[in-house]
Amino acid sequence: MSINTNEQKLSLTVIVGSVRENRLGEAVTRWAAERAEEHGDFEVVVLDPAEHDLPLSLTGADDVKEHVAGVLDASAAFLFVTPEYNHSFPAALKNLIDWYGPEWYGKPAGIVSYGGISGGLRATEHLRAVLAELHVVTVRDTVSFHNAWGHWGQDGVWPKDSEQPDTALKKLLGQLSWWSRALVAAKAVEPYPG
Repeated sequence: MSINTNEQKLSLTVIVGSVRENRLGEAVTRWAAERAEEHGDFEVVVLDPAEHDLPLSLTGADDVKEHVAGVLDASAAFLFVTPEYNHSFPAALKNLIDWYGPEWYGKPAGIVSYGGISGGLRATEHLRAVLAELHVVTVRDTVSFHNAWGHWGQDGVWPKDSEQPDTALKKLLGQLSWWSRALVAAKAVEPYPG
């Protein structure tokens, strides 16, 4: 990847964590992707596992696997948007992660979570451990939406009170930009020893 770390935008892949019907993940992802575009440092691509039929067994689906691999490989950074299911992140997201290896290596990631009273924080902690195994550096700050369904406005806008999450996401994106540029510059000097 040849990126001028001072001038060109970085490729950020925003990954939808849920594939359930009537999922809130689409609204949360739309909000996060729009804010990432507004941030100015990123060229944003949304990757939705619901649009790619990756089987649970790690065989077959070569065309789908190659397409998603290309998206991940071209990314300088990732932003995961995940709900919390049973104190962890969804199986579809784990499946997407497990299909790939070197495409993740030596890149940073941020996490936006949502859920009930915990706001998806347990999903975030589990996701951090899995990503560390794939040589992904997760930034410290996260964004979490507690009682996430309650964030809908009467006008259909989500989130209805966006000042606090916007501020938190701006900080997360700043960290993600810093790590992205640092790692891209380091890999230009020496390939990541993954």
